Order: sequence, then C-alpha cells, then structure tokens
Amino acid sequence: MASLGTSHAALMDEVYRGQRHIYDFTRKYYLFGRDTLIAGLAAAPGARVLEIACGTGRNLATISRAWPGARLYGIDISSEMLKSARAAVGGQARLAEGDACGFDSAALLGEARFDRIVLSYSLSMIPDWERALDHAAGLLAPGGALHIVDFGDLSGLPGPARRLLEGWLARFHVAPRKALPAAAARSALGRGLHLTSRHGPLGYYQLHILRA
Repeated sequence: MASLGTSHAALMDEVYRGQRHIYDFTRKYYLFGRDTLIAGLAAAPGARVLEIACGTGRNLATISRAWPGARLYGIDISSEMLKSARAAVGGQARLAEGDACGFDSAALLGEARFDRIVLSYSLSMIPDWERALDHAAGLLAPGGALHIVDFGDLSGLPGPARRLLEGWLARFHVAPRKALPAAAARSALGRGLHLTSRHGPLGYYQLHILRA
C-alpha cells in the first residue's frame, strides 16, 4: 500500500500537471499576503532561505529580487511543480522533491538548518499540516524565523461569498486551516519560539512568524 506521502505526491502531480502552466497567473487574484510575507523576511546576504512546498518557484524568484545575496532552497512534493520552479529560478536556488512532513534537509539540500523558512498557502493543501508546520519549526537555525501565510477563517466575507470561495478551493484540495493560530502557538511553545500573528482584511489571510 502506498504511503500517505506517496499518495499525496501523486495527487498533486495529477492536479498540477496542467495547472502549473497557468498557476501563477490565476492565483495572483486570490493568494493575498504573499508579498507582505516576503517584504518582512529581512534576509541578509548569505542567509539560508528555504521555501517548503515551493510550487512554481514564484516566491523564490520574488525573494531573490527582494533580498539579493540570500541563498535559496526549495522543497516540493510534486515533481510537476518542480519543473516550473526550475524554469523560474534556474541556478538561483537548490531544489529537491520531498514531503513537507518529514524531509531530510541535510540529505536533500545540503543544509540542516535555515535562517528563514517560508510556508506560503501550503498548509491548506497538506493533509498532515500540523506535522509539516512543526517539522519546519524544527529546521530553524539560531536567530532564524519561520514565516507562514495562508487562508484565514474568512469570517469577514458575506456568507454566499465565503461558501463560493470554499467550494472553489475544495476543487483543488485546499481547505483553510482555521486551527492554524492554535497550532502555531503549540509549536512555538514546544520549541521555545516567539510567535507573532496578524490577520488580513475580512479574515481572508493569516500571517504568523515563529522566531528562534
């Protein structure tokens, strides 16, 4: 029997085999908060910046422009998405295929710890998302920070609009993680990290930073 990670990888490849070609064009209209996260990275030259579930490489390419000199790394479970990521960032980032819930960063990327780690609209797609969050927190170097952006509770949207958006997201196996603030707090407490959180307008997105 295939493992959950293997099954999820196959699902993501199926979903994004064609979607990856139009992903960035379509998602810019509803994946808000990503550039706010990137602007707050404060990644100095030489800083090791890892994006977990890097998808098409859009964020890594943006980070390379916003924070020149940062050393970029990316992990994704989908080999299809990594094709787009390699085209987007070329030799600017070291990329590898791996499961966000338990990849070996030293073996795959040549680094055991990172100064900045990004989870951008990925936890809402990962079945065992709390495990992925805590695994990411465990990869922080001293003084490092884990930056998370994802869908919020959508509480400020009118009911029909909220149901329409949730139905659309479900088509792509996306589920807003309303328990994310509590999970981030548990991970911060368990690992001795400092947590700061904020929410976007209408509860559309949530931003969390866990600092070592």
